[in-house]
Amino acid sequence: MKNKNVTVLIGAGSIGIAVARRVSSGKHVLLADLKNENLDAAATVFSNSGFEVSTATVDVSSRESVTHLAQQATRIGEVTNVIHAAGVSPSQASVETILKVDLYGTALVLEVFGNIIANGGSGVVIASQSGHRLGALSNEQNRLLASTPADQLLSLPMLHLSQVKDTLHAYQLSKRGNSLRVMAEAVRWGKRGARINTISPGIIITPLAKDELAGPRGEGYRRMIELCPVGRAGTSDEVANVAALLMGPEGAFITGSDILMDGGVTSSYFYGELAPK
Repeated sequence: MKNKNVTVLIGAGSIGIAVARRVSSGKHVLLADLKNENLDAAATVFSNSGFEVSTATVDVSSRESVTHLAQQATRIGEVTNVIHAAGVSPSQASVETILKVDLYGTALVLEVFGNIIANGGSGVVIASQSGHRLGALSNEQNRLLASTPADQLLSLPMLHLSQVKDTLHAYQLSKRGNSLRVMAEAVRWGKRGARINTISPGIIITPLAKDELAGPRGEGYRRMIELCPVGRAGTSDEVANVAALLMGPEGAFITGSDILMDGGVTSSYFYGELAPK
């Protein structure tokens, strides 16, 4: 008998784990990740903390894989929470991989889980401050990123590899696309009585962020931390605080929105000491 409410966490990293722990008391937690070592570590954390947990390997850039994950979730119970925190950073992957995982993968997750999300359910996608530093796109480009069918998305001329300058540009396009796609999907999710929002964190100290800080853009990231109004990096628990608001009853009037939480880095980029010369 299906009598359980299910949280699906896609991307079992620091931020996703923090969010899932905040919103999943009394729920079955289905952990999904590409890497088994991430799943094993996260499952131990949740199990030792009293959660009922199961795991699944998923490749978000594969429709078959994401569909299989959704089927596994519905066999457990009603999917009431979806947390999508999977992705790769500019220092971790090629332009092609970033677009396929961060942009197409997010579109797939929103589409597939938007078909099964329970009435009263909610979801959150972890995007990035980087999407806010991309220059303005045209209305048509915004529309295409938001509403092009997922399987046609990577064929858009604006996403042709010749049009994407480097991995940072690919990442910024992907994260801008995530917030636009969530805005569009909120309409469809709403017809099922569910909500979906995006959080765009700044530099949150996670293994991914440490890769960036140690990578070729490390100096720039350290400068962001030093010169932003808050003057520090963030923590996964701070992202979880915002996610708990968005996904809980206090956030019941919020859907299709993007919450930028970056310690003021974007403010400084446009109006302060981080502004390009």
